[in-house]
Amino acid sequence: MTSPRHLLDFEGYGRDDVLSILDAAEAFFEVSRRPVRKVPTLRGKTIINLFYENSTRTRTSFELAGKRLSADVVNMSVAASSVKKGETLSDTVRTLEAMQPDVIVMRHGASGAPHFVAKRVRCAVVNAGDGTHAHPTQALLDAFTIRRRVGRLDNLIVAICGDIAHSRVARSAAELLALFGAEVRVTGPRTLLPRDAAALGVRVMPTLESALEGVDVVMMLRIQQERLGGTRLPSLREYSRTFGLNRELLGLAKPGALVMHPGPMNRGVEISPEVADGPSSAVLDQVEAGVAVRMAVLYRMAGEGASNPAEA
Repeated sequence: MTSPRHLLDFEGYGRDDVLSILDAAEAFFEVSRRPVRKVPTLRGKTIINLFYENSTRTRTSFELAGKRLSADVVNMSVAASSVKKGETLSDTVRTLEAMQPDVIVMRHGASGAPHFVAKRVRCAVVNAGDGTHAHPTQALLDAFTIRRRVGRLDNLIVAICGDIAHSRVARSAAELLALFGAEVRVTGPRTLLPRDAAALGVRVMPTLESALEGVDVVMMLRIQQERLGGTRLPSLREYSRTFGLNRELLGLAKPGALVMHPGPMNRGVEISPEVADGPSSAVLDQVEAGVAVRMAVLYRMAGEGASNPAEA
């Protein structure tokens, strides 16, 4: 089967595609720990990072990933672009396409925006997060982290807790983990749970306690205040009391269960500092994995036949 040309979500991607990316990321992970953290794999290639939403981890890791692969990386600041003069997304993309990039990495507040772009360009498009729809590279780096820390991806029990309705991270994680036979549980305030939970293939749990019982991995999510609109929500204090993860509640999970968070964290709200900084936490592991995984994704999108993608 031909590999998908873009990475917009996991439609068209199978288990073998995911494992291929994760295996390449293992090689690139070692590159990031070398004294000289650079390989010539994408020399002569051009990557444009087009971010319509604020980002720290994703944008920085994509920039580092491209530069460590020796690509020419252009970070387009929408705030300083013609978008502020009224230029449409279509015209922006046509302008960038005329510059002959090899990959456009895109984050946008509207669900489906990267799909819109992918239909209008010849280069590869990587979705760095679109609205509440998908964030595939976050799911890949989470899978990479789980595989390194837990030792496997198959048949895990994973709890995703928090603002599920607005979380593109939760949707992409559920989609990827389903390829490996995981049982994915979700929980949060009723107003922050998706109406299409059945379509996501997840189990909705009524309480944080029930979601945590016997799980291998816990993914905590922040409340996305910027997307809530008129959604009713208890006070943050009440939310923390009901759906905040602390050391005592973590004891309901399997011994050694992994704790993850895509960031940014609201310490003392969805996760206590003692858990965020404790031995079960993989938060900084996720950040480190992000560079390696995004190197693997860019290599897949723009690389041409290198037998060893991490060859110096």
